Amino acid sequence: MEGVLLSPGARSSSSVMSVVLRPATAADEPFLREMLRLASNWREEEPERQPLAPGLSHYVTGFGRKGDIGIIAMADGEPAGAAWARRFRVQQAGYGFVAEDVPELAIGVRPQYRGGGIGGSLIAALKQALAVFGYPRVSLSVEPDNPSRRIYERAGFVRVADEGDAWTMVSELD
Repeated sequence: MEGVLLSPGARSSSSVMSVVLRPATAADEPFLREMLRLASNWREEEPERQPLAPGLSHYVTGFGRKGDIGIIAMADGEPAGAAWARRFRVQQAGYGFVAEDVPELAIGVRPQYRGGGIGGSLIAALKQALAVFGYPRVSLSVEPDNPSRRIYERAGFVRVADEGDAWTMVSELD
């Protein structure tokens, strides 16, 4: 995947870093787990120190199985964020489940790299990869007051259901 230059919000406005997007592999499972922990504990002051909430490990355990698709953002040579999608059966349904043929998206970006476009770039690249593999849609779950919701809406996700205190959102793929 091609490299892109981004000006991250956490750095000075004159600072530009090189970001390279690459496919995720099974070896990235520990990093995906870290990103899931950051995403699911978004309200916490130190989300990286929080345990992974019960019921979320199926989003990362055994990543690399058939049908798993993921993108890793490398910023100046280090992992900065990841977006990935997995399909689940009804019995394993996650929070953003809509159908067995619709993968669920998960995404996380390290705090120091937020605000510079990495999240949007990851989502765009993942959606493109999913479309190449023939998926017509992708879903996710987000709490309505999570600031990431705006990124999802800009990326074409629309609310299709309310599940407790979260929204299920879906985006059509081109």
